[in-house]
Amino acid sequence: MKPSERFRIALEHKVKPDRIPHFELVFFLTMETLGKVHPLHRKYVQWGQMSRTEQSLHIKDMASIYVDTARMFEHDAIFIHGSPTFEDFMRLIDEIKAISGDDYFLMCHGDATFAIPNGSEMEEWSFRMVDEPEKVDEELARRIDDAIIRVEKIHAHGGIDALALCDDYCFNSGPFLPMEWFDRFIMPNMIREIQAYKEMGFYIIKHTDGNIMPILDRLLAAGPDAIHSLDPQGGVDIAEVAKIVGNKVALIGNVDCGKLQTGTDEECIESAMYAIENGKKAAGYIFSTSNCVYTGMELKRYELIHDIWKKHRNY
Repeated sequence: MKPSERFRIALEHKVKPDRIPHFELVFFLTMETLGKVHPLHRKYVQWGQMSRTEQSLHIKDMASIYVDTARMFEHDAIFIHGSPTFEDFMRLIDEIKAISGDDYFLMCHGDATFAIPNGSEMEEWSFRMVDEPEKVDEELARRIDDAIIRVEKIHAHGGIDALALCDDYCFNSGPFLPMEWFDRFIMPNMIREIQAYKEMGFYIIKHTDGNIMPILDRLLAAGPDAIHSLDPQGGVDIAEVAKIVGNKVALIGNVDCGKLQTGTDEECIESAMYAIENGKKAAGYIFSTSNCVYTGMELKRYELIHDIWKKHRNY
């Protein structure tokens, strides 16, 4: 199967693909593997001063990083991050397609709900939700409106297969909002954006780290095609999740990033094997880490679990 076909079949989870697909939401170790700075680590402060030729060379280089990484590690999908302008992002999509054709399943950001605020904003947002909830409702609704308009432009341009909704809702201890607040401020907006994106024909992957078990029923009700990242550091067990979700969604992840960072090789192998063995029992499963291959992770640790996947990926 082509990588894009394999990934799509796993998301639809009606039949099994020829093997377990694999991808990473982000693979930051491109300097070690390709000798090139990852697109998200580049500074674009002088972008407007560059000639169109120089900008085009940058875009071609970024596109090659995405495709070369996918080819090197047999990823079936590519998550494309933003460029300095929306127009340049469209050019980046086109360049990736020019290099790889329809080999890979392409996705990009699409979430506009409400992620965990950073430390400097947490108190302010908490007070606003108590003191002026109607204004918070209005602001979040405008976010969704703006995101839908942006995605409509992406849809009109073509080339993207899925939206990855990457707003995090949970700490390792559970959701960052009380359930009544989650149901008011998150749920209607998550449902609305997913419905709008699906009506355009996109697949939807909902990402959130942490302990999602208290909101798993809500995530399912919103209607994504897959849930990522099934974070074992938040106590999420893929075997338990697979039993709960049945054939409602595909599952992505569960290989413990904490173990990849500070555990032993044996613990990393055990985590990868557990994800694969239980992923094969799920209606649909895509192998990945429980977050991403981030800066600071040792490349040899990712290569270790990648080798485990290659040995055991066949159904």
